[in-house]
Amino acid sequence: MKEIVVGSNEAGQRLDKLLGKVLNLAPQSFIYKMLRKKNIKLNQKKAEGKEILSAGDCVQIYLSDETYEKFHEEKSQKYKASLAESQIIYLDDNIMILNKPAGVLSQKAKPEDDSINEQMIQFLLEQGKVTTEQLSSFTPSVCNRLDRNTSGIVFAGISLKGSQELSRMLKERSLEKYYLALVSGKMTQPRKVTAYLKKNEKTNQVSVSEEPIQGGSLIETHYQPLRWNEEYTLLEVKLVTGKSHQIRAHLAYLEHPIVGDAKYGNREVNREFREKFKIQNQFLHAYRVVFPILEGELKNISCTEWKAPLPKKYNSSLIELWNLDYNQENNLQKQEQ
Repeated sequence: MKEIVVGSNEAGQRLDKLLGKVLNLAPQSFIYKMLRKKNIKLNQKKAEGKEILSAGDCVQIYLSDETYEKFHEEKSQKYKASLAESQIIYLDDNIMILNKPAGVLSQKAKPEDDSINEQMIQFLLEQGKVTTEQLSSFTPSVCNRLDRNTSGIVFAGISLKGSQELSRMLKERSLEKYYLALVSGKMTQPRKVTAYLKKNEKTNQVSVSEEPIQGGSLIETHYQPLRWNEEYTLLEVKLVTGKSHQIRAHLAYLEHPIVGDAKYGNREVNREFREKFKIQNQFLHAYRVVFPILEGELKNISCTEWKAPLPKKYNSSLIELWNLDYNQENNLQKQEQ
């Protein structure tokens, strides 16, 4: 017999949903059959599956070890690589703030993929923050996504409360996200720009238009020039709407493509930075986040600000262009006009 004690991460959901996570290889028909036959009980009583669980409830699963193993897959078997501690910006019992390297997926697209999401779970297992048994009913997860070749801050909920609060803040846009982008051309004035974006799912590329387009979405991007010369500008970009490739495509549409961007950038500029600074990807880094006023379990990060160090090759290019060592200063001020 297996017994599951309902904790805070499982409370509030239906019994059949929890059973679907624990017996994750079993068809629903099998789960309901076991409930009818009293092979699965809630607090030692017959259950239907629609009961809402509370913390402290006990679920009893009366199956042989062979049957249980047949229908239960250990999720920890999927996680191989782990995070480097240098990637962890913040960690508590509810959330993690991570610095994702360029070239790493936020979440896997195919079963064989590795991603920072899997690396994060493996780290939590190694640190004893979660157990294999807990992964059966609740899996920590990254809550926002960056393009594979965009570096910087991603958030992960490592408790149900943390996941729910991060998702709420992202949906309400109360969590302020800022990027550093090195672009071609001279830009001296801050702007708030809107346009319409449409994604071609076949090519994984987007198009931008000032006029509404069928199937398109309204986008809004704010940017503030931080350093500039006649050829390049370093921007702080605030992402208001969060559509796929939004910053990259929007800046390219404004004729200021991001350095190193293979899809939307300038080939000559990209080649120069590739040869000089080994920059293979777009110079776009999610570098700063500001949390809103928070209560309850996330009160300790209320109104806090967090920053992610720039990758060395990006920082080297700023030193070359403006003698600006971001990772030393970490406090960029607007250049006086």
